[in-house]
Amino acid sequence: MNVLGVLPFARFLLEQALQPGDHAVDCTVGNGHDTLFLANLVGKDGFVYGFDIQEQAILKASDRLKDQNLLSRVDLFQTGHEHVRQSIPTQHHSKLKGAIFNLGYLPGGDKSIVTQPTSTLAAVSALLEMMPAGGLIVLVIYHGHEEGKQEKTSVLSFVEQIDQRLAHVLKYEFINQANHPPFVVAIEKR
Repeated sequence: MNVLGVLPFARFLLEQALQPGDHAVDCTVGNGHDTLFLANLVGKDGFVYGFDIQEQAILKASDRLKDQNLLSRVDLFQTGHEHVRQSIPTQHHSKLKGAIFNLGYLPGGDKSIVTQPTSTLAAVSALLEMMPAGGLIVLVIYHGHEEGKQEKTSVLSFVEQIDQRLAHVLKYEFINQANHPPFVVAIEKR
C-alpha cells in the first residue's frame, strides 16, 4: 500500500520533526511502543517524557525500555498528561520538538479508563506554549466508543479554532472505512 496507515503516518510525521538530541513527549504511554519509538528517534543525547495515569502502563513501558537499554533516556510519570508543564523542567521546554497522544483506552487494559477532553486539551495547550517553532503535536484519535466520540468532538472543535498564524493543523483520515476508524490530527507550531 502506498498510502500510509494512521499509525505509520503518525510515526512518519514524528520522524520528520525529531532529530537526535531533541526532547519528545509521549502523552499516553500505554504499552510503551511510542515511548520506545521516540527514545530511538531522539538518540543518546535526546530525552523523552512519558505520561500515563495507569501503573500498568508505566510498568509495561519501563520493562520495554529496560529490554532495549533505553530507560536512561526516558522519565515516566504516573500522572495525567495535563501536568506536562509542571513535570518537564523549564530549561527543556525549548528542546521539545515532538509529542504524541493515542486517545482512548489502554489496549488490553481497563476500557472504563479513558482519556478525557479536558486533560487532553490542557496538555495540547501547554505543549503549544512550551514548544519552539517547528514543534509537532500528533494526536491519534480513537472514537469507536462513547467517550471517544465526545473527545473527538472537543478536540476537533479546539484545533479548528487555533489561529493559523500560531500553527498549521492537519487532519489525516480514511473516509471509506467502517467502524469509526481512528484518524490523526497534527499540529505544527509556527
